Amino acid sequence: MPSEESCQCPECKRFYREHDRLIREYPTLRHQQELIWTSLQSFRTLTVRVLEELQKEAECKATEGADHGPASQEVGKKDAVMAELEGINAYLFSVEALLERIFTVKLPESVEGKFREIAGELAPDPLNSDRLRLNRLLHQTPDLAECDNNQDANQGQG
Repeated sequence: MPSEESCQCPECKRFYREHDRLIREYPTLRHQQELIWTSLQSFRTLTVRVLEELQKEAECKATEGADHGPASQEVGKKDAVMAELEGINAYLFSVEALLERIFTVKLPESVEGKFREIAGELAPDPLNSDRLRLNRLLHQTPDLAECDNNQDANQGQG
């Protein structure tokens, strides 16, 4: 049976914090739509700009005529990287087309309210005073297995 505990490596912890922050800050369907659209567009903009810069560099080197020896291997590597970036951009364009379908969905305010409610349950504000108090209590309480072992030991002493 797989463990229900989440990974605690630094990268996963960072992901979980970011995940919860995004749910807290964008707690409705509309907010999530806008967030993902903005993220996708920034990803595409950056990818296209880097690709354009690499293409300009490749054109400059081609006009200089430096296609021999180690420089030729470097050009081959850059061509492979540019092909990868073109592939990424094509995938991003496909995701964009799929997302456009999601944007046609409009929910009533009552359902958006349900989104906000569930968001609060999924990712409560870590700085909320009740949450901070609960965290302190949880960190002061020994694990359940330790409690059971301590009770067994205490019963054996009596």
